[in-house]
Parts: sequence; C-alpha cells; structure tokens
Amino acid sequence: MMLLKNTIIFLGTIFLLSSCNGTKSKSKTKENTLSSKDNYQLVWSDEFDYTGLPDSTKWIYDTEGNSEGWGNDELQHYTIAKKENAWVENGVLNITALKESVEGKEYSSARLNSKVSWLCGKIEVNAKLPNGRGTWPAIWMMPGDWSFKDGNWPNIGEIDIMEHVGHNLGVVHASAHSADYQWQIGTQQTATITISDISEKFHSYIWEWTPNIMRAYVDDQLYFEYKNEGLGESKWPYVKPFYLILNLAVGGAWGGAEGIDEACFPQSMQVDYVRIYQKKNIEGAN
Repeated sequence: MMLLKNTIIFLGTIFLLSSCNGTKSKSKTKENTLSSKDNYQLVWSDEFDYTGLPDSTKWIYDTEGNSEGWGNDELQHYTIAKKENAWVENGVLNITALKESVEGKEYSSARLNSKVSWLCGKIEVNAKLPNGRGTWPAIWMMPGDWSFKDGNWPNIGEIDIMEHVGHNLGVVHASAHSADYQWQIGTQQTATITISDISEKFHSYIWEWTPNIMRAYVDDQLYFEYKNEGLGESKWPYVKPFYLILNLAVGGAWGGAEGIDEACFPQSMQVDYVRIYQKKNIEGAN
C-alpha cells in the first residue's frame, strides 16, 4: 500500500469541510512540487469531483476472491456498483463496510482496481482511514496481468503503499512482497510509521518506485526504503506494470486478530484524490 521531502506549494483555493461531512482538503494541485521535482509529470488521476458511483472509465469492481475470503479468512463480501459501499460525494470517494448479511458473508464492502497499470512512478493517494476494530483498509498494487484466481502469490510481487488495522490505530505499514521477501516467512521488506490523527484528518500516502529503489512516505515523511539488490525477480519482481487497488476489508488473519467491534459499523475509508506521476520517456504506462 508516500511523499517526497520537499516544500508543498499551494496553488489555488484550499477547500475545508467539517469532518462530520466527509472532511477533505485538497492540499495540492495536480501540478505541484511532487510532479515538478525530478521531472515527474501527472499521467493519471481521479479527483472525485463528481457525484455518484466511482468513474467506470477509471475503476473496476473486484469480487473474484469473495468465496475464498481473499486467502485471508476475510469476512466481507465485495459488491458491484452498490452505492452504499462505494460512492462519490462532496469531492470524496467513500468505501464503506456495512454490517449486513450478503451472499453468506457477515459484512459488505468494496474493492476497486484501476483500469490502468504503471511501471515505476510516484503513486499518491490522499485518504482518511476508519478507526473501528476489525477494519483493514489498504492502498496497494498488483501486476497488471494478474488476478486472484491466478494464484502464484507472492512470486509475482505485491506493493503495499498503505495498510492499517483498526486494533492498532494509527500505525501505518508499507511493504514489498516477493518470492524471497514475504510475510509468511517473516522476510518481507517493510516499515511502519505512527500517525496520531489517522482517522480524523486526510493524509497523503505515497509510493516512489524506480528501477533501483522503492520509498514510502506519509505526507512529507520518508519511512520506508527498499533498494534493488540486482539478484533477480525472486527478490525484485517489480519489472512489469502494476495496477492500483483501494479496498476496505473486515476481519481476516490480520484485521481480525483482536476481534471485531460489530457496533462500530458502518466504517469508511475516504479518498480525496488519487494521482499517478511518471517521468516522461523514462517510465511508461499501459
């Protein structure tokens, strides 16, 4: 599921809404210092400046692993085009988990995949996270030619820009998984950072990805770095385009490790914007 340490330039008006109404603050314009530094240019974005279901030209609903609990014993059923689970309003995408029985599951929620994949670049997602025990929101990436039914995880690679579990409020995880570096054997490349107001304010979760290094930031703070050792795809499978995933899981091996507070639902991950930057003629998209 990260930001560069540089001066944030505010262009245009900063919009402030109260937290009870889906608070957001578009603290940067598309052409901010993130894109200008090191010759990065904006190549794809969703500003959520509309009302309704997520833009179908940019996002698809992923439901493929519902019956298998997504390999993690998760308790939610991801829905398709159900406004109660994924809806854009007041400039914010709300991905909402509800306590309700759907297709044999105890909860409903949404999982959105970008229709575009990218090889290298900077991925910036500005979001406010849920705080309920049992929630497991994530901002992450998988290879563009991969789906849940394909299996072969973790050999194909996984990029976790942001993962957070409600029973450990405020602790954000960034990780890179591969055949040799993965959580099941305790070797994943990973780091954490603590954000005290994670469910009260929007923060930018940024992943910088080049052929030689990966870095994770929250706002302007670098907290994760993983260098390509040049030892092959078993350690660095990040040689192909990856797509972006936004989802809110419930329970599971990690999310439900300390139980679930059923009374806390509904719970939402709110997303102010998604922006993808790349270097022209150096890093490509498909």
